[in-house]
Amino acid sequence: MEEQRVRKIDTPVKLALETEASPETDSPYTPNNIYSAILSRNEAVKDAKRLKNFLELRDKYVSKNVLFEDPLFPANDSSLWYSNKFPIDFEWKRPKEICDNPQFIIDGARRTDICQGDLGDCWLLAAIACLTLNEKLLYRVIPEDQSFTENYAGIFHFQFWRYGEWEDVVVDDRIPTFNNQLVFTKSFRRNEFWSALLEKAYAKLHGSYEALKGGNTLEAMVDFTGGVTEFFELSEAPKELYSIMKKALERGSLMGCSIDVSQWAFSHFETETSSGLVRGHAYSITGLEECDKVKVTKKTKIRLVQMRNPWGIVLWKGPWSAKSKDWSTISSSDNNRLKNQTIEESEFWMSFEDFKKNFTKLEICNLTPDTLLDDVPHSWTVAVHEGRWVRGSSAGGCRNFPDTFWTNPQYRLRLYEEDDDPHDPAHVACTFVVALMQKGRRRDRIKGAKLYTIGFSIYEMIGSEQHLQKDFFLYNASKVKCKSYINLREVSERFSLPPGEYVIIPSTFEPHEEGEFILRVFSEKNNTSEANANKELEQDDIEVDKKKGKGEKVFSGNPIDLEICANELKVVMKRVLEKHSELKTEGFSLESCRSMIALMDHASLPTDNKTEFLLSSMQVIFKKYDKDKSNSISSFEMRNAVNDAGFRLNNQLYDIITMRYADEHLNIDFDSFICCFVRLEGMFRTFHAFDKNRDGIIQLNVLEVRTSRQLYHKCQ
Repeated sequence: MEEQRVRKIDTPVKLALETEASPETDSPYTPNNIYSAILSRNEAVKDAKRLKNFLELRDKYVSKNVLFEDPLFPANDSSLWYSNKFPIDFEWKRPKEICDNPQFIIDGARRTDICQGDLGDCWLLAAIACLTLNEKLLYRVIPEDQSFTENYAGIFHFQFWRYGEWEDVVVDDRIPTFNNQLVFTKSFRRNEFWSALLEKAYAKLHGSYEALKGGNTLEAMVDFTGGVTEFFELSEAPKELYSIMKKALERGSLMGCSIDVSQWAFSHFETETSSGLVRGHAYSITGLEECDKVKVTKKTKIRLVQMRNPWGIVLWKGPWSAKSKDWSTISSSDNNRLKNQTIEESEFWMSFEDFKKNFTKLEICNLTPDTLLDDVPHSWTVAVHEGRWVRGSSAGGCRNFPDTFWTNPQYRLRLYEEDDDPHDPAHVACTFVVALMQKGRRRDRIKGAKLYTIGFSIYEMIGSEQHLQKDFFLYNASKVKCKSYINLREVSERFSLPPGEYVIIPSTFEPHEEGEFILRVFSEKNNTSEANANKELEQDDIEVDKKKGKGEKVFSGNPIDLEICANELKVVMKRVLEKHSELKTEGFSLESCRSMIALMDHASLPTDNKTEFLLSSMQVIFKKYDKDKSNSISSFEMRNAVNDAGFRLNNQLYDIITMRYADEHLNIDFDSFICCFVRLEGMFRTFHAFDKNRDGIIQLNVLEVRTSRQLYHKCQ
């Protein structure tokens, strides 16, 4: 399990839910990046990229009578570790080299087929164990058309939900071994291999086996289902928790639980509690039962929770353990029934009250957004949007940072249709679920990436089609928000708001944290004005503010043949700057001068007076945002400066401007400021040259694309 940090807005940072992979399963790695590109231009690589269908690949290798070797996930250390090498050498073997009569699945995939090896991925195995309880889901992830006999070519495939779509992952069947034993996940049957190959495919999806070390059960549950997550702190659990868990199992939801690792315990490597449970370890919840107690004067019931340890062993020593006297307090029929549905080697029971006392968190992955307190399932629509936070441009942090919060991506949500509530006809509200997921952080561990602390806020808005500005958030409070910012891959929350227009602001807790995300919004009703609901508040097409004509105040004229060289213009600019002592600059670069020459009017030369007019026009805008008089402006303010100059850009272009012109401190000096606007003008002129109908839309053939590039470069 991974460390989880909860951060609350407007309050000091709170440290909570610290969990890690169990120390006894951790490997003594030291950072040393040995991962490198291993692709070679051989036939296998071309096949892996060209033949996207598993059946095509398998049939090709069957016909060639050759066993498949995956060039994208080779049988060497690069697929195992991205830090230091494991202290022992592993041997990659195919199942037929490990045992006689290997089988993919024997008598159906069961939770007993999952035993943890020497990798700290209990979180993954707990999710796989839950997956086996739902056969329909299981065979969505593990296609059945595979075996070690019929059409065998050493190739297998598995399917995972990845950021809005299902991805088919192909692997060969070479598995790491030591002394002819599987090193990582294995089945209790020596000749069954579906769980080991599923783990390998999941490792390939994330770049290496080591990338699976430490995590949260919810992450794998979502990858197996595409479902919606719910997270409960058991110390703050709702009164209806047992009913919530019961309905979750009835509806095929996946459930897991774990115990927080305290700072003291983690530093002393004390992971086992006095009752035999392990801190920082993930457990699957596989059953719930309610039994009548016998030998009591008053009829009472006992609620029991069934759990499984991915290690394949039972360590629980408390009430309702295998040899506990508590079993004599229920009827013999209930006693036999519960014990018959328990695999004694890895599963155990405890009372619901003991469950709440011993565990600190409960994770549920629902297949639909239906609340687990509602008896009637509903039909939901979902809108999925991909976005990114870019350092210095759109990574504004949470609302604790008012100067930058407004620069975060913004998504519009229109709620029109109220819920149907037969119990409360006067109820006028629209229910929806928001789920924010950060992308690719586990795969990027090789680069030092960790999960960001993320969350979102929702504001009511009226009529604005533009990106909401800083003042809006200074004077308007959010209507609703996620409970806390936390470093999970996905944060989700259910809300109910009156009909109206709203804007969703997803963000990291700290500003300047760069990464990609997807935002999913589930709605019970068709509560959007367009099919692409929750449209991001940006204009897809670049356009000039023709009504105000601000752009024309700054630049005028057409591209010309150069009548003055860049060095000469640099001298002219220097003389002009000497008249503006408040601009503390060393002068303009040759690049800036070349760009300005291309934009001078053909009918006149760049004289001191005209150059001074150009600088004065831009200086007014620059000084407006250079509030600390440092002769630089924050890259976050560049969005407003561009708007003031008459340009309307989409978020992608604002991100590009930041990456191109901001320095390491995310500031833009006056020279870069001028150069940026000169290039923008060149881009707009090129566009207008091809906009024959003046409707803001151009269509180009291949030759015109080349011409447009030449014209653009001429404008630079």
